[in-house]
This record gives sequence, C-alpha cells and structure tokens, in this order.
Amino acid sequence: MKKLVVLTGAGMSAESGLKTFRDSGGLWEQYRVEEIASIDAWHRNPAVVQQFYNERRRQLAVAEPNAGHRGLAALETDFDVHIITQNVDNLHERGGSTKVLHLHGQLTQARSSINPDLVTDIGYNDILPGEKAADGSLLRPNIVWFGEAVPAMEEAAEIAAHAEIFVVIGSSLNVYPAAGLIHYVAMMTPVFLIDPKPVRVPSMHEVEYIREGAIKGVPILAEKLREFKI
Repeated sequence: MKKLVVLTGAGMSAESGLKTFRDSGGLWEQYRVEEIASIDAWHRNPAVVQQFYNERRRQLAVAEPNAGHRGLAALETDFDVHIITQNVDNLHERGGSTKVLHLHGQLTQARSSINPDLVTDIGYNDILPGEKAADGSLLRPNIVWFGEAVPAMEEAAEIAAHAEIFVVIGSSLNVYPAAGLIHYVAMMTPVFLIDPKPVRVPSMHEVEYIREGAIKGVPILAEKLREFKI
C-alpha cells in the first residue's frame, strides 16, 4: 500500500467543537500566548497555566471525533496512513487512526518538570495545584510550549520524507517547525490541502486544494485518492 502522510492542525478538530487559537473568537483572543502557552509563562505563573490546560482537558472530555477523523481512519483500508498532528487532543485515536504522531504533546498526559521522559497518562483529570511527579518536581502538562524544542520533529521529518502522498488538513502552515515538514516531501509527491480558508504553502510543490472543512473535505480527498490505490 502507498504511504499516505497527513499533517493536521487545529482546523481538523474545530468541527468537533474544539476552539482554535488563530481564528476569530479563538483562544488567542481570550488569552495572550505569553500567559499560558510558553515555557516562560510556566516558570512565571504555573497555576494559571495549569488552569488553562485543565479547562482544555474538560472540553476534550465531551468532544467527539468528527467525520473527518473517522474518514482518515477509514483510509487505512487502502493506504499506509500516518497522521502527524499539531493537535494535542486524542480525537484521531478515538476516530480509529492507528499511527498518530503528536508534535506538540498530548493533553491527556502529564510529565515531570525536569525529566521530559517521565510521562504519565491522566485522562481528562485536572492536574491539581502543587501536584508532584514521581521525581518530586512539579507535574506539568505534557505539552510542547513556545520556547521549547519539538522532540518529535526528527521522526516527523523522516515520515514526511517517505510520503508517497502528502495531505495537509486544517493547518495554517504558520507555526514552525511543523510548517517546515513540507520541505521534506519529495517534489514529485502529490500534495493535497484541505481548508476552507486560503493557505499559503511555503514550498514549490504543486498543491491540489480542497476548499472545505475536514468533515466535507476528507470524503472528497478519499474520492480523489481512488486513482492512487494499488
């Protein structure tokens, strides 16, 4: 089966009711990034950061995978599908996808403040004020914040480099280093982009645009991919 690599951003989960950061009415209008999504914010006021991510976790607990998530999972019947997601939710997994790489961490996990490898699953539970990891450090969300390296980038680049079909869904392609993954994709690899809004692709690839959200766009993609089935 051909290797189908899908890069997903916040727009993938927006139709499941999860707010994006950059759209009108999004989270950046309610919070300044410096206050809740940076390593400096964590050092300055961990209680505020914990509260923000506790709220996001409660929101995720009642969200459901949408038809776009389920549609990507269904493509595994005919393709070797690898999801690289900028999202910290678990909707791809709950939608049935079996190969999901989270670039920016996972909301349902917490980790040590001093050892990034000391990770624990917390589900949809809050991280309590002052709660400690097993090593005695303050327990923090297992999220990659602004100002931190993205540990999964090397693996993501390797996956993108071997893509035989590359798809972008719901990503503004403004956030680096994730947006740079397109540069690892071979020039002759077919590239599709699903988004209702115009997105500038930072590469010379020829891109086929599907100007829909994930729910309507993934079935259109599935139809277009019929010619690539082996």
